[in-house]
Amino acid sequence: MMAISTHDIDALLDIARVLARETGEQVVASLRDARVAATKSSAEDVVTQNDIAAEQHLRSRIAELRPQDGILGEEGDDVVGTSGVTWVLDPIDGTVNYLYGLPHYGVSVAAVAGPPRTGEWTPLVGAVYDGSGVLWSAARDRGATRDDELLVRTTGPDLGGTLLATGFQYVAERRVRQGQIATQMLARVRDIRRLGAASVDLCLAAAGQVDAYYEHGLNAWDFAAGALIATEAGLRVSGIDGGPASERLLIAAVPGTWGALRDALIEAGAEDSWP
Repeated sequence: MMAISTHDIDALLDIARVLARETGEQVVASLRDARVAATKSSAEDVVTQNDIAAEQHLRSRIAELRPQDGILGEEGDDVVGTSGVTWVLDPIDGTVNYLYGLPHYGVSVAAVAGPPRTGEWTPLVGAVYDGSGVLWSAARDRGATRDDELLVRTTGPDLGGTLLATGFQYVAERRVRQGQIATQMLARVRDIRRLGAASVDLCLAAAGQVDAYYEHGLNAWDFAAGALIATEAGLRVSGIDGGPASERLLIAAVPGTWGALRDALIEAGAEDSWP
């Protein structure tokens, strides 16, 4: 990892928090005007004009505050920087919830060292401003917070007592397969929640409002901030092989339950469900 000073981390965290909050407040304020502007992977995978406006705002603010940094965002082209820092942006994670007026959505802002497209990157800071007005944030090796409350998750229930969150893709064939895995997992855990925004799901896991979370098919912008928040709260966030979480699969749980959850997911077919 490139050398990042304490001063740099403090500055990056301040920027992430400011950008997530100010963009989140704009997104919440413009909810009544939300309309579908485009679709992506399927007709159900929608983008509103507010997603586009929110990312444009984030990009313009980063260009103003950190002009040498790179940018990877869901709704725009990559920007290659010269500083070694890249901002990974999801302007509205949970757009369908947002469109329907459900508060489980968020603006996700993370800064990472290294190229996020390759998966060879190190998270530095992250912030998520959710639809209920809560600001979640974390810095590498510095802990995680919900607003100003320190988050600590070191213990939790065994697998049978776990309230497990997950999510599904918008491509029908993949969603069906993910539903089959969830059906198998229902017999192994307390219950399952499918809330619809990966970044916020990870924050809820960091706070113990769900016990654990897994999902296939996430992009870097879906989990860069939330995974750091969960990790800094004390959760283990990894891929199914125990290495870094990736598009293939992300599993987040307290360390004492992570292995049992991973094994149950393998038995349910999760290891073979993604190309």
